Amino acid sequence: MMKNLAMTLCLVSAALLCTQASAREIVLTTEMQNYGGDGAYLAIYLTNTEGQYQNTLWIAGQKSKYYKHLSGWARGSGLRNSEYDGLSGASVTSGKTLTVTFDLPDTYIDSGFQIRVDSAVEDMRDSRNDVVVPLTSEGAGKPVTGRSYVKAFTYSF
Repeated sequence: MMKNLAMTLCLVSAALLCTQASAREIVLTTEMQNYGGDGAYLAIYLTNTEGQYQNTLWIAGQKSKYYKHLSGWARGSGLRNSEYDGLSGASVTSGKTLTVTFDLPDTYIDSGFQIRVDSAVEDMRDSRNDVVVPLTSEGAGKPVTGRSYVKAFTYSF
């Protein structure tokens, strides 16, 4: 009995170490334009090689009733609470910068996945795919200009 318990603990420990080794810390930095409106809601998420939604990375903006304006993300996530629970914070105001850090599995990097940012500002135009950038080692640290409210977006490992 004790031998089986010890073996089980060893196997679980090994599995946890493998899981930790296959992820790396990623930092997402989103600098906003000076657009002259209220705080922006942002959806930062991953899509696969076909552009299909895979995973939510971060939601900026705390009132879920406005998430429908982040249309690409909203369609892919189905606006399910489970898709953004624990992955949200305050909206980002004009001219400010949002920085988010978390662990991301290595399987997403250099394998065709993209990071997308949808943005929306009250009483202004919504911007689906404000940023679309391939998630590659080569692209890390290189700023990408957004199409609307995002001045620059950068990810780094």
